[in-house]
Amino acid sequence: MSVIRPAAVVVLAAGEGTRMKSATPKVLHEICGRSLVGHVLAAARELDPENLVVVVGHAREKVVAHLEETAPGVRTAVQAEQNGTGHAVRMALEELGGGVDGTVVVVCGDTPLLTGDTLKQLSAAHSADGNAVTVLSAQMPDATGYGRIVRDASGAVTAIVEHKDASEEQRAIREINSGVFAFDGRLLADALKQVRTDNSQGEEYLTDVLGILRAAGHRVGASVAGDHREIAGINNRVQLAEARRILNERLLTGAMLSGVTVVDPASTWVDVSVSFERDVVVHPGTQLLGSTHLGEGCEVGPNTRLRDTRVGAGARVDNTVSDGAEVGPGASVGPFAYLRPGTRLGLRSKIGTFVETKNAQVGEGTKVPHLSYVGDATIGEYTNIGAASVFVNYDGERKHHTVVGSHCKTGSDNMFVAPVTVGDGAYTAAGSVITKDVPPGSLAVARGQQRNIEGWVARKRPGSAAAKAAEAASREAGGEG
Repeated sequence: MSVIRPAAVVVLAAGEGTRMKSATPKVLHEICGRSLVGHVLAAARELDPENLVVVVGHAREKVVAHLEETAPGVRTAVQAEQNGTGHAVRMALEELGGGVDGTVVVVCGDTPLLTGDTLKQLSAAHSADGNAVTVLSAQMPDATGYGRIVRDASGAVTAIVEHKDASEEQRAIREINSGVFAFDGRLLADALKQVRTDNSQGEEYLTDVLGILRAAGHRVGASVAGDHREIAGINNRVQLAEARRILNERLLTGAMLSGVTVVDPASTWVDVSVSFERDVVVHPGTQLLGSTHLGEGCEVGPNTRLRDTRVGAGARVDNTVSDGAEVGPGASVGPFAYLRPGTRLGLRSKIGTFVETKNAQVGEGTKVPHLSYVGDATIGEYTNIGAASVFVNYDGERKHHTVVGSHCKTGSDNMFVAPVTVGDGAYTAAGSVITKDVPPGSLAVARGQQRNIEGWVARKRPGSAAAKAAEAASREAGGEG
């Protein structure tokens, strides 16, 4: 398939999208980690156009800010009043100096399932057939409500007839108009000057250009999309969810064909920016979001959500929430762990059940097995952090750092009050509150001396179940004596 580089791709993104019932502009709603217009731009970039122009209108400040952040190099044209698709394209051409030589592809900003391959097919057919305009069409199982593509015996398009205006014979046609076109740039600019507004909406319709060009003796063609779902526009939240499901299936299919095991695709959700290596296993109930990367042979899930997280080869992440973390090769995380931004887990390290980490570097072979919080800390290699330990990093105004060295053994129920350092090979006793540095190889004991007050229950809780149990135990001990 030979594709000539288009002079421009124009993305129509000026509409309000009232049926979304949202303060967010329609084209900025997201599926699979990317806005609707972002998906369209990704497909358009596969054509490598000389110019990429987005027509903005409703809430244009939000849309432009989004484009500046996510799509550098994209130009914008303003349609201050929504006067129809023809008017929108005219605004785009004015942004490009009034017209361009070469092909101009026009796409809708709310069609996130459209692929670059389909746009390449459209552009190639447009060039090969020498058309003035080529419509992207699709064969619909049920074409009710769509404009029908009417062709002559040669295959050229003679008309696009709206459903309400179609005859019974025309309504039997299943090929419909997608609203995506490839135009000869100069002919498009000239034809737009002739578009009238004497219609029920008082708007300039881009589809009128087809009749103008055909009347002038130019050929109008159509290229049929391989999957009719690609051209689906999003107008409400139901359609948004349907598109998300379709795109998610597409992404998971690609992952599985590349060597990933997805145990239950129906309960697994993935963003377009997620990447995998081979022999990854993803268990049910897992969400993989943002720039997450899963290394070779790692195992993730069930019931796990990873965002912007790198998981090393052979690691295991179970029932975990992670955001902006790095899990080293062979590491074990969970179940029921929470990795917050800045967490870096070393080779074969372990973060166990009900453990939370934040801005923490955990060395090779080190274990934090249960019920602990590790925040703003550096822990060396092959250290064991006892259960119910808390790294006390916040003094009410500032965060402070704790360092625990390599080959340390810290007791259960320890508090490390930062800033504090525990040296290599040191031990800390259970129940200690560590407020001073611990030298290497030392044992730190920081707890009150135990004191037993005998007979307290009998005096303070006479007649209670505890007092009776204690009395019975005393008699039994006395009898044994």
